[in-house]
Amino acid sequence: MRRVITRSPRRVLAALAGLALLPGAVAAATPGEASGKPPGKPPVVGRPDTDHGCARIEKRLPTLPDWPAVRSDVGRNPADEKRIAKIVAGMTLAEKVGQMTQPEISAITPEEVAQYGIGSVLNGGGSWPGRDKHASPQDWLALADAYWQASVSTRTKIPVIWGIDAVHGNNNVFGATLFPHNIGLGAAHDPCLLRDIGAATAAQVRATGQDWAFAPTLAVVRDDRWGRTYEGYSEDPRITRAYGYEVVRGLQDGGSRRLGDRGVIATAKHFIGDGGTLKGQDQGVNPSSEADMINIHGQGYYGALAAGAQTVMASFNSWTNEDLGITEGKVHGSRKLLTEVLKQKMGFDGVVVSDWNGIGQVAGCTNANCARAVNAGIDVVMVPNDWKAFISTTIAQVEAGEIPMSRIDDAVTRILRVKLRAGLFGAPKPSARPGAGSARALQARALARKAVRESQVLLKNNRKVLPLSPRSTVLVVGKSADSMQNQTGGWTLTWQGTGNTDADFPNGTTILGGLREVLGADHVTFSETADGVDPSRYDAVIAVIGETPYAEGVGDLGRRSLEAAKLYPGDLAVLDKVAGKGTPVVTVYVAGRPLHVNKELNRSDAFVAAWLPGTEGGGVADLLVRSRNSGPGYTGTLSYSWPRSACQTPLNSGEEGYDPLFPLGYGLRYGQTGAVGTLDETSPEFGCGGTGGGGTATEDLEIYNRQDVAPYKSYIGSAENWGGTEIGVDGEAAHSEIAVAPSDVNVQGDGLKATWNGAGAAQIYMQDPAGGSDLRGYLNADAALVFDTIVHQPPAARTVISAHCVYPCLAEVVATSLFQKLPVGAKATVKIPLSCFAPNLDFENVNTPFLVYTDGAFSASFANVRWVPGAAEDADARSCADLT
Repeated sequence: MRRVITRSPRRVLAALAGLALLPGAVAAATPGEASGKPPGKPPVVGRPDTDHGCARIEKRLPTLPDWPAVRSDVGRNPADEKRIAKIVAGMTLAEKVGQMTQPEISAITPEEVAQYGIGSVLNGGGSWPGRDKHASPQDWLALADAYWQASVSTRTKIPVIWGIDAVHGNNNVFGATLFPHNIGLGAAHDPCLLRDIGAATAAQVRATGQDWAFAPTLAVVRDDRWGRTYEGYSEDPRITRAYGYEVVRGLQDGGSRRLGDRGVIATAKHFIGDGGTLKGQDQGVNPSSEADMINIHGQGYYGALAAGAQTVMASFNSWTNEDLGITEGKVHGSRKLLTEVLKQKMGFDGVVVSDWNGIGQVAGCTNANCARAVNAGIDVVMVPNDWKAFISTTIAQVEAGEIPMSRIDDAVTRILRVKLRAGLFGAPKPSARPGAGSARALQARALARKAVRESQVLLKNNRKVLPLSPRSTVLVVGKSADSMQNQTGGWTLTWQGTGNTDADFPNGTTILGGLREVLGADHVTFSETADGVDPSRYDAVIAVIGETPYAEGVGDLGRRSLEAAKLYPGDLAVLDKVAGKGTPVVTVYVAGRPLHVNKELNRSDAFVAAWLPGTEGGGVADLLVRSRNSGPGYTGTLSYSWPRSACQTPLNSGEEGYDPLFPLGYGLRYGQTGAVGTLDETSPEFGCGGTGGGGTATEDLEIYNRQDVAPYKSYIGSAENWGGTEIGVDGEAAHSEIAVAPSDVNVQGDGLKATWNGAGAAQIYMQDPAGGSDLRGYLNADAALVFDTIVHQPPAARTVISAHCVYPCLAEVVATSLFQKLPVGAKATVKIPLSCFAPNLDFENVNTPFLVYTDGAFSASFANVRWVPGAAEDADARSCADLT
């Protein structure tokens, strides 16, 4: 078993304690954390000290010797406790387990909510009433009413609650204002802003009838290769601590025993350590010492729980470090963390909810069977599709003594406590509650635009190019200038944030739209690729470039480096067309993490980190051009360190060898130029960490040849069952989003015809169910993924081909244009060099050598799938640069 060596906990903690004072911060001890407590008594954390009525971002946080007791702003109500005890005593076991079960709305009807006494439902990212992406508030409310009516018609009359991932506004809902993702808000260093955004988000959620927001994310990110980096406020736990307090106050609308009538239930997530996994691998292993867990990864929870957060979501990651004797494994199965730490030491008396099928990752468990997770302290089990099996299995486990009845009663007591505190007992149906159906509540454009302005960070400003004169004539270039999809990022209408168009955001403004607003449309020329335009005719060129949307798993960089030019070579090509032509180039970088952008910086006279600003792109334009909306100009400063070299990760302030290009807290103001100079552009050829060894393959690796080739089996996956449905020996399988049937490609019945109907994201793939294999020899042999295909209907949305090294370890290439350019109805052979996957694929552990995924309508047949040594050198092999 691999042994993990970590940094000295003492060195890391000392570094954190000595972090520089951020703008506006004042040094002070947090109440209950002063030294001098009697030995053996745990530290205590309570309400933070404040500046301007909001939590202060402290100059330093005291080093805690143990997990602290947290004094919550929301206290116990003795009358509630008596009422809860009476209800629990009168419930059957089936009714109790029903309260603990949380299905997905696409997998349960209102009638089933009543039949099984379900306590809560959820909708995942990209799930809407009637599968309608453009569902109106009235559509959401109608479904909420139906679930509520079903629940209060049961014997117990306990109202159901509905949870939703409202992580940057009510981001599943068509037409809602979306705020900057958390990475941008961290750069604002404004806890009061977070309280306002929390309150605005609560109003948006109430407008569509939900009671429960799965927010805030409190990850303290240590490795920016993680695909959820943008969900963390900062690498600095001081910011996360203050923000955690204020955003919960905003979401829950305060209150000492009850949530305010304008609030929703908040969720502190993901407990604990999701931002500290090795290599930034989503759902991976966090090897931190307990001291680092307490003093780095725990800080956001101390703030959130002090504000009275009523629910905590368990994390997908593991906590393991054998050198330190830590063998907790998956957090979902850790009684130490969920019960002994969270509920007992910290004193949390609300609900612990699992993540999406999270119990299925616990050793010895499945999605529908995990006594260990319930015994560890999970109170509400998010089991989207297998919920009926979970109910029957859990009832049987209680009856067999595997789960004590006392554990079930504790879980239900906590669920009822939260529902009472949220004012749901006695509340009318969702459509009759304050704020329901309010079109005005879904809009918070002025606040969002303010948040965008505060979050922008100016990194370079040679010759004081910015701000531009309001009389300037500008050329705007780049793929993200007029793309609501790129500027809103992941967790936006869809899970990954892909498959969206500007028409999906009728109330938003792109960055290009904002520039036209502040300069006048006649003074703005747009050319996305900068082809056929003369930059010298303009006062300035504004290049809006950066990352495209992603979310958990898909967004991991893995073995790839942080070099932006390799991830998005088209961006550099655009800059090359406009740089050095005598006109200053201003680059606006839209991204969910700091990246190695030395090449882009060298071609830019000014450079702005815009992060993922949400629907109000006008806030970016407000600062690029001096206008009535500019205010003091750029005030944001980095809450994440910016890398100097392509493989400089992890990179965190105060740690040994810290040498960033731009340090934590860096940010220029109007009138400042910075001193960036010409930067080194060298970078590793194949990302960070080679795949050396493995020999050289000489024979084809057959994956599918008229039928599955062992050990590989063919599957389809979608929201209906991402775990995979095996394609039968008859060549058929179907979900509501995708169907597969036999087809003729080279000979009769040698292929699989996959048809995506556009109802949602789905994939066809070939996988070894036993696990991964060492396939480094194929990379060493210049092999290519080769397959024969017939396109029946070109893809209507982003389409990727990928290989997995046991999910979430994966690599993908974008194949949208590849399939769109193939002749419809004619056979073609596609050859993709494995080197295109090399930066991110662990070839030592490949379990899925072929996968095709798309968000929209598409139909194609696939046959003769194999890895072929030497095929990467064939003249008809695809270029990696064309697959991005």
